[in-house]
Amino acid sequence: MMRHGFISLAFCAALMGCAAAPAQERRPIAWDGLGQNPNQVPKRPSVTTRRVASQTPAESDPNHEREKVLGTLRPYSEAWWAVHDEIEAEKERRLGAKLVICRHCAQSPPSGDATGSIR
Repeated sequence: MMRHGFISLAFCAALMGCAAAPAQERRPIAWDGLGQNPNQVPKRPSVTTRRVASQTPAESDPNHEREKVLGTLRPYSEAWWAVHDEIEAEKERRLGAKLVICRHCAQSPPSGDATGSIR
């Protein structure tokens, strides 16, 4: 009987803690990334805000032309591999420009044998 009383007392205390929270307090909601973010307040467009077209032209994709050429070449030929390697190198260059690694994360590999042998 004592155990049931303690469990019901703990349950009631937990419910009182939830009910005592102020109703105006807004806490972030866990968002799974699908749909609109419920934590973000929707913005209303103002009358004075105008959308201005971008003055800089969009960067052309150099791989677009290379992929066209790649389609005309015989698959896995020497020329095909050369163009394929150029496409991959351009993709790596773009990724490297976007990717930022801190100094502590990108440490050089240890010098010497690092095989993990016991000796």
